[in-house]
Amino acid sequence: MTFERVAIIGLGLLGGSVGLAVREHLPGVTTTGYDADPATRERAAERGLVGTVCETGAEAVADADLVIFCVPVGAIGAAAREVADAIPAGAVISDVGSSKAAVSQALSEALPSNVVIPAHPVAGTERSGPDAGFSSLFHHRWCILTPPDGADAEAVAKLSAFWEALGAKVETMDAAHHDLVLAVTSHIPHLIAYTIVGTASDLEDVTRSEVIKYSAGGFRDFTRIAASDPTMWRDVFLTNREAVLEMLGRFTEDLTALQRAIRREDGQALFDLFTRTRAIRRSIIEQGQDDARPDFGRSDH
Repeated sequence: MTFERVAIIGLGLLGGSVGLAVREHLPGVTTTGYDADPATRERAAERGLVGTVCETGAEAVADADLVIFCVPVGAIGAAAREVADAIPAGAVISDVGSSKAAVSQALSEALPSNVVIPAHPVAGTERSGPDAGFSSLFHHRWCILTPPDGADAEAVAKLSAFWEALGAKVETMDAAHHDLVLAVTSHIPHLIAYTIVGTASDLEDVTRSEVIKYSAGGFRDFTRIAASDPTMWRDVFLTNREAVLEMLGRFTEDLTALQRAIRREDGQALFDLFTRTRAIRRSIIEQGQDDARPDFGRSDH
């Protein structure tokens, strides 16, 4: 039980990966795609990210029974309005955005006649664009569905089956709760990474060449996260503003407590915190959400 004709709007890392994953895991499903950037459309056609790369969004969605918006979350409302008149009345609408409450509202307002089931595959890399996608991106990763109250149960089941077919594990969650969880597990870490890398580049007493030359593992990990697509992450922070600010406030309080422990030379407080956080890292590895190898098993991508 899945969809037969999938339209993908936005052919970057996530949109391209969805298309490639459908080709590999659901070979009977027809895919069409569109991207606002002509160069991206050309490269998507060269790579075969979807079966047919269309010259307009309306053409891409015309016969679809599932439309997935894979554009930055701040652009989803406009992208949906652009193709609204061409989307079949029975088509299910979804997305891949990292914030869900704002996206759900934007899609529902733009497409009031369609079933809207927002989704967030918790997967990605720091790369972006039509060359970044690969078919195994969603393997053993969570995809969180946030159907609104009263959403069609059959449509939710079909979308769950679709993501499971692409290799993902599916969880259903309230949109507001999703945004709070992702604020602490994804959005705040990105904000910290952008900040620490920016701080390092602004230091007057340490040259940029020294920062690059002597980067230890921790800083290298921050730079990988801070290399993520700037448009996407700008939109994530603005659309998930309330949850991010709440989590940032809690983080600031914890950081102040850490400063106090260092100032007071409270070694026990530091040791206790580091022991607790080390256990969380082990749990992430045990659940298969990362790799214990020094390169995190990411050398292939």
